[in-house]
Amino acid sequence: MSDAIQHECGIVLIRLKKSLEYYRINYGSWQYGLKKLYLLMEKQHNRGQDGAGAVCLKMDMPPGEKYLFRYRSNADNPIQFVFSKISKKLTSKNQSAELIQDPVWAKENIPFAGELYIGHLRYGTFGKNSIEHVHPVMRENNWRSRNLVLAGNFNMTNTDELFNSLLAIGQTPKDISDTVTVLENVGHFLDEENESLFRKFKRAGYSKKEISPLIEENLDVGNILRKASKHWDGGYVITGMIGHGDAFVLRDPWGIRPAFYYEDDDIVVSASERPVIQTALNVPYEKVKEIAPGQALIIKKNGKTTFEQIRKVRRVKSCSFERIYFSRGGDADIYKERKKLGELLVPHILKVLDNDLDNTVFSYIPNTAESAFYGMIKGLEDEMNKEKVRKIMELSLPLDPKKVEKIMQFRPRVEKVAIKDIKLRTFIAQDAGRKDMVGHVYDVTYGIVRNNKDNLVVIDDSIVRGTTLRESIIRILDRLNPKKIIVVSSSPQIRYPDCYGIDMAKLSDFIAFRAAIELLKETGRENIINNVYLKAREQDKLPKEKIRNYVKEIYKPFTPEELSDKIGAMLKTQEVKAEVKIVYQTIENLHKAIPNHSGDWYFTGDYPTPGGNRVANRSFINYIEGRDERAY
Repeated sequence: MSDAIQHECGIVLIRLKKSLEYYRINYGSWQYGLKKLYLLMEKQHNRGQDGAGAVCLKMDMPPGEKYLFRYRSNADNPIQFVFSKISKKLTSKNQSAELIQDPVWAKENIPFAGELYIGHLRYGTFGKNSIEHVHPVMRENNWRSRNLVLAGNFNMTNTDELFNSLLAIGQTPKDISDTVTVLENVGHFLDEENESLFRKFKRAGYSKKEISPLIEENLDVGNILRKASKHWDGGYVITGMIGHGDAFVLRDPWGIRPAFYYEDDDIVVSASERPVIQTALNVPYEKVKEIAPGQALIIKKNGKTTFEQIRKVRRVKSCSFERIYFSRGGDADIYKERKKLGELLVPHILKVLDNDLDNTVFSYIPNTAESAFYGMIKGLEDEMNKEKVRKIMELSLPLDPKKVEKIMQFRPRVEKVAIKDIKLRTFIAQDAGRKDMVGHVYDVTYGIVRNNKDNLVVIDDSIVRGTTLRESIIRILDRLNPKKIIVVSSSPQIRYPDCYGIDMAKLSDFIAFRAAIELLKETGRENIINNVYLKAREQDKLPKEKIRNYVKEIYKPFTPEELSDKIGAMLKTQEVKAEVKIVYQTIENLHKAIPNHSGDWYFTGDYPTPGGNRVANRSFINYIEGRDERAY
């Protein structure tokens, strides 16, 4: 993606099912789980680089001994920061290496020598990247079964509603963020479950001291999650642990956010992406399963795992952006899908080129578009092969080998036209010199595009704001003196805010939205802008279930091609000599390429949850009223 946008968060849960001594004997070190935690977090660093945190729980520690440990960081390279702190604790007691490798001594003396781990990677949104907002978050108590740790990949659209529900039960939360709201929401029902079990065992004649382990053994995690999540509106994968050793991973009923797991006799692992589990544990694709929408993976203290349906499955709308861009391309299915996205663009590209393949160079920018580029080239080769067959069939017999050879040499002209200069830093922040600095972020390969004769086609996985294209990439490509620059997006036009985990919350950020507004003004239809604003204001206080997405009316007068042409005009600066055209993926082809992930609300405005419509309208209200704030 040429425009940098914040990613979704990444989660890791690890439950060791055997004693630490077992891992020393069978895997060479009691640190087996800790090393897997690091690897799983590092392999997901693409999902969050603003903050990282890790929690370790030691099972069955005697009273008076600490059993929950947490390190968090919002520094540069937060994963390394967290694990450097963990590493220091491994050697800080000035003990011998032999003693440190003793699992019994380690559990008694080293903080992260335990059986249950949670790791989290975070992107901060809207400036909330203080250490208090870095996961995992904790709710502490002197009763082990009331301690709660949560980490998640989620955004709730109705945080204000959930916050008010906490006020209604008498709480006074310290923050209105969805993180704190969800923590206190789950914590409230954890307290209720503890109280209910306490009364039950008290009536049965048990002493208070006897009741605590009975509560831990009989705690109904599924029941807690059912009550807590009843009114959640949003995309979420939330992982948690309770102080005595129960753990869980809960996925939203629309399947918006992804979650995968693996289990064998030694370990249970859950993470946000399948290939990271495959890599970290060296297990085949088919062994890593997806947690179903609305389902919770629950791991009891005794190591038994179950799956419970917490929320009734809704119309599943799994996030297609996970497949297009966010998740690593090492997943076999994602790789195939990204190639298919590129392949399906070929007819549109040929149309814009007037089928002039002899005078066209194909490339990609940035590296995340590489898989789609391979698919695009495959599609071009397939079309060229059809043309080769036609031309050979037209040859008279006997066939002339030289003519056949000339026909067979017809293939796409593929070149690496731009290389990112990773050493260059645009240190000039504000003044007029910044634009010139940004214009040198990429180096180009001179001499491969014929001056004013060749077209240059570059594929990107998505075009969000268009800022990097306008200020940098198109200007850089124009140095090669192509006749025409065609920027191809393997995803459709991003028209609506996301409210389920991606930092795409403001309409004014989207080049497609700005193009639609400009077209409405140019065609004398500004009344549509005013009407949408009035309709959005009128229904803003309605229950979210009754709200319609009126922002759709901004785009309704125009075809996707008209918007693409306007976007191309907006991205071409005065100094660019080449003609600039933009080609976007169609919604229909998006679903052909990615049939099992139909979440497309950022393209279509069809939100899976009621709260999405409210977010879209509020984002439009904020745009009209000039408020630079999140709409949820």
